Amino acid sequence: MTRAFIFPGQGSQKVGMGKALAEASAEARAVFEEVDEALGQNLFKLMTEGPADELQLTENAQPAIMANAIAVFRALQGQAGDGPVSFAYVAGHSLGEYSALCAAGSIDLATTAKLLKLRGQAMQAAVPVGEGAMAALLGIEFEEALKAAEQAAGSQVCAVANDNAFGQAVISGHAAAVERCLPIAKDMGARKAMMLPVSAPFHCALMQPAAERMADALAATEIRDPIVPLFANVTAAPVGDAGTIRSLLVDQVTGMVRWRESVIAMRDAGVDHFIELGGKVLVPMIKRIVEDVDSESIVEMSDIDSLLEAV
Repeated sequence: MTRAFIFPGQGSQKVGMGKALAEASAEARAVFEEVDEALGQNLFKLMTEGPADELQLTENAQPAIMANAIAVFRALQGQAGDGPVSFAYVAGHSLGEYSALCAAGSIDLATTAKLLKLRGQAMQAAVPVGEGAMAALLGIEFEEALKAAEQAAGSQVCAVANDNAFGQAVISGHAAAVERCLPIAKDMGARKAMMLPVSAPFHCALMQPAAERMADALAATEIRDPIVPLFANVTAAPVGDAGTIRSLLVDQVTGMVRWRESVIAMRDAGVDHFIELGGKVLVPMIKRIVEDVDSESIVEMSDIDSLLEAV
């Protein structure tokens, strides 16, 4: 069996996340404590107690989602004891790429938390509130989504931000252009086209100021070769070189998340078991993309015990 550990992105946060796991696992508690210390913030209390609107802030949601995912990862490996659960590849959706790199030993936990705090702040500050927007296009294939976005853009920015699965894309850009895209997409066959409640237009050219801030931060960051290859968002291909990873993390801020292609590429590389750590959003996408593979979400200690019983 060839496993890939995959890590969710923004939108998987919720009040109460990590609480039960921390109560059950010393390894998980240590993760949350280290992240709190690194950020100088009681993020774990915010994760477990809220308020929800504060947790939803991009600068809090991004490190919180990562902390929860790495807590699950370390609890799993700790519970496995002398026989850690092996994995051949890692991948993550948007900010989940940082979680993947942390799990693969490329970036240490404290540094990952600080980078994601900065990434959240930089992405929020890149575009004034109200000027950017994102929308989901459902029931339309990728090529049509690209055409709809291009037609709607005009002199503004409108681009496919996430190619999530067959018939599931997300567009991003200037609010007016994104709104123009909705009826165009429906005319092209989209079953549903709806604005998303997000605070900024992620993964499009409007994020260039954030990309520049991340370039400066990553240039000063120690990044090591991961212990297993990362399937990168912007290339949908495996990478194991620290220098290339550094560059791709910058490109990722403005680039499209090529998740559908990444999953297909991992399957073609031999992956037959996808394990999502810390969320339940990627497995449904995988089921829409590839057949004849196993996929499961690991969130609580009971999930970990079930996985270890099956290994």
